[in-house]
Amino acid sequence: MSHTAGHSAGTPPDTTTSVLEFANALWRVRRPKPFVLVIEGEVGQAAPNDYLHDKLLLPEWREAFYQLVDATGLVVCLNVHTQHPTYRDVRGRSSKGRLSQGEYYHHDGCTGPVKPRFVEIRCPIQPQTRGVATAVAPHRDVVKAMVQVLPAELAATPALAEIDMRLATISQMDDAALDHLQGLITRTVRKKLNAEGARSYFRQVDAAANAYFEPWALGESRFIANANSGITMQHRRAYQAPHTGGVANGHLVKRWTNEELLLPGQVVDQALIAALCNEEGDEVDGVRAEGCYLGAH
Repeated sequence: MSHTAGHSAGTPPDTTTSVLEFANALWRVRRPKPFVLVIEGEVGQAAPNDYLHDKLLLPEWREAFYQLVDATGLVVCLNVHTQHPTYRDVRGRSSKGRLSQGEYYHHDGCTGPVKPRFVEIRCPIQPQTRGVATAVAPHRDVVKAMVQVLPAELAATPALAEIDMRLATISQMDDAALDHLQGLITRTVRKKLNAEGARSYFRQVDAAANAYFEPWALGESRFIANANSGITMQHRRAYQAPHTGGVANGHLVKRWTNEELLLPGQVVDQALIAALCNEEGDEVDGVRAEGCYLGAH
């Protein structure tokens, strides 16, 4: 690989296209944010094709590609035309009256001891474009942003009033402490704000966390580092305007690529996959939501 994979938070975003040498090929890439690498396609290839499975995820290159995701945070693959059978529809829907679980910043696999290494979310090539964004940002930046834009009256509630939420303290927290604080704030927002108030709050979080929420392109896959040795990210379904419903919208699919797209001889851990899929369903009387993204972790 002959292109720097890691950038510091202070690295200026690179909006120009450069070339990455990887998997015995040359790729057109750019860096819109320090934690984002966008792969536009292979040099010399203009039409969409399945370069994801035909090259990047071949057994001999797969772990190297996964490590690129680990080190980067978010790797976006554009212009991918694939009908690979491992993808499934993203579950959960939002309503005008309440937020879905997916609208809160979260990791996949919150409730269990084992989380997917990363989640791949994909916008298939389809007749209808996708109008709802997916915001993605580093976990610690998300929690800092949630504190920074938290209304004073919410910070003064009993659940939060005695918590040390100074940014210097958050900078020193481990992942478990970040999850705990985030769960407290999310539950408070959920209880104290109506649906559009909560959505407005999270739009402010998106901005303060410098989240990536570029519009979905048809044929785009996003590999989001979820629980790994490098940068841990979070993501959410992000309505950038009041959610009034009744608007036609393209659908997304997903998979936990590391756990589901296996090498020869490997076997899917069906119990893990079943537990993770069960977590994705719509909440029932708030029970699943309290146990997952809104819980104390």
